[in-house]
Amino acid sequence: MQINPRMLEKEFMVRCKLHDCGAACCIYGVWIDVLEADRILKNAHIILPEMSENRRDTSHWFDGREDLDEHMPSGRVVHSRVVDNQRHYGGTECVFLRSDHKCALQTAAVKAGLHPWALKPFYCVLHPLDLDEKGRITLDDAGLMLDEPGSCLRPSIVRVSLLETFEPELRFFLGDQAYEELLLLVP
Repeated sequence: MQINPRMLEKEFMVRCKLHDCGAACCIYGVWIDVLEADRILKNAHIILPEMSENRRDTSHWFDGREDLDEHMPSGRVVHSRVVDNQRHYGGTECVFLRSDHKCALQTAAVKAGLHPWALKPFYCVLHPLDLDEKGRITLDDAGLMLDEPGSCLRPSIVRVSLLETFEPELRFFLGDQAYEELLLLVP
C-alpha cells in the first residue's frame, strides 16, 4: 500500500479515545471484503463468546447487501448488519459492537493470541482514514469531522503529524520499515 502525500502533513487534531466517543464510528456498520467475511465466519467459534447472546446467530451478521470494490482483494464486499441501539451514538450500531464499546472481532482475536486486527475488516482498521482515487491511504478534509461529536478526531492545541496520529494503522498496513522511512519525510 501507499500513502497520499497529505499524510505527511501536520494538523491540529488527534484521535478520539474509545471511552469518550463510545465507538461512534460503528454507527453504520462496515463494508467487508467477501474473503474477510469468510474468515470471520470460519472463526465464529472464537467470536461467539465475545458477543451478546442476541447477536450470536451467524446468519444475521451480514445484511445481504453486496457491492463491487476495486480496492479489495476479492473485488466484492458485503455489509455487516446494523442493529438498533438507542444507547449508542445515532441509535444504531454494527452487529459486532459490544456493550463496552469494543469490537467482538478484536476482543476475540486478542483472546486467541492473534494480532488485535487479525479478524477486523480492512475498512474498520482504516477508519477514519480512507483511500483516494489512486487507492492510497489518505485522510479526507477533517474540518467538519472536528466539529462532529461522534467523530474519531478531536481538536488539538498543537499540530501533530498525521503519520504520528495514525501510527498504529499505518504500521499495520505498510509495515514498520516503510513507516519509519515515511517519518523521515515529515517536514
